[in-house]
Amino acid sequence: MGRLLRQESTGGRLLQRVRIDPVILDFGMTLAKPLSRSVRLNGFATCLRLEEVYWDVLSDISRSNECSINALLSYIDREIHLRHGGVKNFSGLIRVVCVMHLLKAARASHSAAPRQVFMV
Repeated sequence: MGRLLRQESTGGRLLQRVRIDPVILDFGMTLAKPLSRSVRLNGFATCLRLEEVYWDVLSDISRSNECSINALLSYIDREIHLRHGGVKNFSGLIRVVCVMHLLKAARASHSAAPRQVFMV
């Protein structure tokens, strides 16, 4: 299954067939809705705004590590400060952590290796 996409070029129009997973196209838009939550990072209360899908991934990571989301976020925050002196965009970092976790899990399932939990 694929869809034809028009692409402008200098020599005229080109049509290319692109394979798109129907599951990706049929997700609920609520997963893309930003959701703010109060979190405590190493004792300091703050607000973190992430799309709902990232909160779901954080929940999976914390469940795999048998800890709370606050404990997971505190760990990431502390490690980033120790290793790199901090980060300017913490919510962006958390999105990257979630994507890396999912990529690592996908690779592990393709190689039939035991699942490893992503840690910063």
